[in-house]
Amino acid sequence: MGGSKVQINKAHKTRFSSKSSRNLHKTSLKDKSRIAKSERNVAKGGRAARLQHNRMVREQKRAALLKEKRATSGSTSPPHVIVLFGLSASVNVDSLSGDLLSLLSNDCSGAASSTIASSEYKMRTTVLKAPYGDLLSCMEMAKVADLIAFVVSTGSSCEESPSGYIDSFGSQCLSVFRTLGLPSTVVLIRDLPSELKKRQDPKKICMSKLASEFPEDCKFYPADTKDELHKFMWLFKEQRLTVPDWRNRRPYIMAQTVDTVVDDENLEKCTLLLTGYLRAHNLSVNQLVHVSGAGDYQLTKIEILKDPFPLNRRKEQDLMDSDEVHDVEVIRSLAPDPLNQEPLLVENIPDPLAGEQTWPTEAEMAAADNNQNKKRLRKRALPRGTSDYQAAWIVDDTDEENSDSNDEADDAMALDERESDFPNQEDTNNLDLDDDQRSLNLKDSDEETDMDSMMMDGENLTREQIEDEIRKIKNAPAEDKEYPDEVDTPLDIPARKRFAKYRGLKSFRTSSWDPKESLPPEYAKIFAFDNFARTKKHVLAKALDMEQGNRDDCIPTSSYVRLHIKEVPNSVAHKLCLLVKTAPVIASGLLQHESKMSVLHFRIKKHDSYSAPIKAKEEFVFHVGFRQFVARPIFSSDNINSDNHKMERFLHPGLFSVASIYAPISFPPLPVVILKSAESGAAPSVAAVGSLQSVDPDRIILKRIVLTGYPQRVSKLKAAVRYMFHNPEDVRWFKPVEVSTKGGRRGRIKEPIGTHGAMKCILNGVLQQNDTVCMNLFKRAYPKWSDHRFPLLDA
Repeated sequence: MGGSKVQINKAHKTRFSSKSSRNLHKTSLKDKSRIAKSERNVAKGGRAARLQHNRMVREQKRAALLKEKRATSGSTSPPHVIVLFGLSASVNVDSLSGDLLSLLSNDCSGAASSTIASSEYKMRTTVLKAPYGDLLSCMEMAKVADLIAFVVSTGSSCEESPSGYIDSFGSQCLSVFRTLGLPSTVVLIRDLPSELKKRQDPKKICMSKLASEFPEDCKFYPADTKDELHKFMWLFKEQRLTVPDWRNRRPYIMAQTVDTVVDDENLEKCTLLLTGYLRAHNLSVNQLVHVSGAGDYQLTKIEILKDPFPLNRRKEQDLMDSDEVHDVEVIRSLAPDPLNQEPLLVENIPDPLAGEQTWPTEAEMAAADNNQNKKRLRKRALPRGTSDYQAAWIVDDTDEENSDSNDEADDAMALDERESDFPNQEDTNNLDLDDDQRSLNLKDSDEETDMDSMMMDGENLTREQIEDEIRKIKNAPAEDKEYPDEVDTPLDIPARKRFAKYRGLKSFRTSSWDPKESLPPEYAKIFAFDNFARTKKHVLAKALDMEQGNRDDCIPTSSYVRLHIKEVPNSVAHKLCLLVKTAPVIASGLLQHESKMSVLHFRIKKHDSYSAPIKAKEEFVFHVGFRQFVARPIFSSDNINSDNHKMERFLHPGLFSVASIYAPISFPPLPVVILKSAESGAAPSVAAVGSLQSVDPDRIILKRIVLTGYPQRVSKLKAAVRYMFHNPEDVRWFKPVEVSTKGGRRGRIKEPIGTHGAMKCILNGVLQQNDTVCMNLFKRAYPKWSDHRFPLLDA
């Protein structure tokens, strides 16, 4: 069995194991050493390199985790914000807030303030109570919350909710919180039975019904006694808090106090003072800041103040024993550099002569002055009450008789322009909107004229007429979905003039549209990027350098600061002083270019709780991250296979659409919540939710109208179609545009028939008598420029 002999196994025959080493034995020793590789050394070195790389990755993760833990806990971190939100109206949040504050303050000190520095738990906490029924305050609290504690009562039951514990307002706020991005969440269960045996069953029932409403890592805690709250606070201290990614991209403060300083130079404006803890990132005094609901402003000064809530009990006692408790000690003050300060540039100032190509000569200017003087000396009999502008369009009969052929041609051109432009000259600003309203009316144009005359004297409307008008408004989205974009050609206006802005496309998907063609005047006020992705990359890299570099103009994170915001209107400052009592006032730092106006596109969906129709170009309040602004969007489809996107008149429920607005530039990712303000001063309602998609003024949004005609006679591939146009000139004008049918046939117009607008069409198949001939026309659509930009400026 034993013995000194050791078993020696036969070596494998690897002489011809691969093609590369097949002829290796025929080479010389010098070449063999060059070709052959030391596989053992290579494997040994590769394994050592892998081990070293894995070790470095572990060390980096450990260091990053340790840095994050030190930054979010201890005396150097700002107070954690806990928002208590009741899921139903019967939940008593005030009693729970009082219990938590008394627990943190050891039942003796600090209970009057919402921010407590607890030496027992070695943490600082701010407890906020979400007011039930106030959607705006709940949204602002959710934006700054580090932990949202949803409070539920086992003694309350809501029949309208499938879970039985969440009512309609709680469900609406919960969906809005999901859109904004939920931070760390817990559920606190109140009103459990006092007996230990009877507590488990209600707790298990509550957990089973609410588990699907919250994230998987959401914990459920009973919160009736002091011991249960004590256990919850210890677990909260050790919990790793997570916040949405968009909140970590910009510095912000939640103002604890709001004050004003009168500006002697401008009595209508003042300097706004916001005091609070700086969070997320360092803030530069040269940056612009956005005050939620009030707009973008520059800073005049930033002061670093002494922390009023230190964790060291001795320092806290010294602060309380001092005589000047209310006098805040300023540790450091920073002033902006005029050369490096970010300018508050909102709109581009257009040059009215930027598009001029030539300059008139002196002879042409003299001839124009001579003609103008002759026109002034000419006396004409005008109707009473005629203005100078209207008189310029009236052609004198005596001048026509004495004029030559060129003057007659000019008068004819002026007459044509008068026929098309004179009816709309009184309201040129709303010309495009009125055209859209008139074009997309699915009823007869005579009915619209009658209805307009009826609306002028609203006192004469009967109850049936008012109910019929409301019914038409409610049924408009359904009719638009059933008969999309169908328009009746007006009888009194030629189609070539009524639809002069429209054009036909060979293919909606492949046909090109010049994005710089016939732009509206608002495009001269906005800004555009040559490469938005590259600009975003440079802006974020610049913000990262400011965060990592030790710069003198920056305030470090977690500092207790006071921002001096200049040139704030007095009315806005007064509203903010009142608002801070019920909701947090947030001031966030802006990245580069984020104050400039451009065209923003949001991917949105209609909210389930909103039942009213959402029409394009109506005024809404957009909550984009920390920012708020008022805009009038247009809706379009998101066509990934083409550069052209079809405009939609309404935001239909259950479908995603793209909302395009004029707004300040924001860099994605950012959530958006769209609110519709009530006319009677009631609370706003959530109309739609979504996220920021892109910033692109060159996005082509095409509005489509469909002219319909009906076959009168059909002969094989030919058909006589009527009621699409009402005169032969319109048929010749739209002859190059392709026609199609609802049955799938395609064709073209050959020639007009008669004098009433009938036409002969040639199709690629036999046309059925009950089919409908359609012509698709397109024009580019743009958002509507809003009169005011921010909610508090015109509230």
